[in-house]
Amino acid sequence: MESTQSPGPGGHGDAATPPPAPGTRFLTGRKALVTGAAAGIGRACAVAFAEAGATVYVVDRAADAAKEVAEEIGGVCVVADLSAAAEVDALPDDADIVVNNAGLQHIAPLHEFPPERFTFIQRVMVEAPFRIVRRTLPHMYERGWGRVVNISSVHGVRASPYKAAYVVAKHALEGLSKAIALEGAEHGVTSNCVNPAFVRTALVEDQIAGQALTHGIPEEEVVQRVMLERTAIKRLVEPAEVAAAAVWLCSPDAGYITGASLPLDGGWTAH
Repeated sequence: MESTQSPGPGGHGDAATPPPAPGTRFLTGRKALVTGAAAGIGRACAVAFAEAGATVYVVDRAADAAKEVAEEIGGVCVVADLSAAAEVDALPDDADIVVNNAGLQHIAPLHEFPPERFTFIQRVMVEAPFRIVRRTLPHMYERGWGRVVNISSVHGVRASPYKAAYVVAKHALEGLSKAIALEGAEHGVTSNCVNPAFVRTALVEDQIAGQALTHGIPEEEVVQRVMLERTAIKRLVEPAEVAAAAVWLCSPDAGYITGASLPLDGGWTAH
């Protein structure tokens, strides 16, 4: 059981009470806010953080699906459209852990990329995380402990054609994460990115048709010839693997890790 006293700058609370070991409910008493939590990586994160003992704010614009996840894990359903600043600014501000996960994709050559779609993607994937962290950091600072986990992508450190808005957004999220890490360190707050390659989610499934059209190949060839072309491990990442990494970054064992980008890319960036 964690100490009931507020943790100090090192994040371990009362020195007389050792932190719980990973593998237990070591986040008991913490609140985690997970965006895009109704499906895919976000849902896996919501489940994993709840299993680690946290009370989870299940944030998504899909009301029915978010409610279902919240009921399943004993969390709190929060319906919000992250492209609307007013709705983002109305999210709970008492989270000890923020998982910026919500995202979307649009595939098109740069010269055909719709400017309004580019702007929309930046609002959801860059401005919303900024606004969320801006609101929650004071609570984390007051408690002397906080964790920001940004679900980035291999595209946060590598570019691919036809995904300008997504690549730009993930690179921006990486920069935001590092800025949070530098400002938050003295307050016991860490900030890191998790960088998966293609994950087995609806977002990836939805890309297959677009990738096939763009590359001029059959849909059944997209996974092997496009999505797994640059990975050494020839399979998609599972959402639970990404969630496990996110939870680990909030564990006592990861307290000295901040400003980092953790690759779950099957060797993509080893080239």
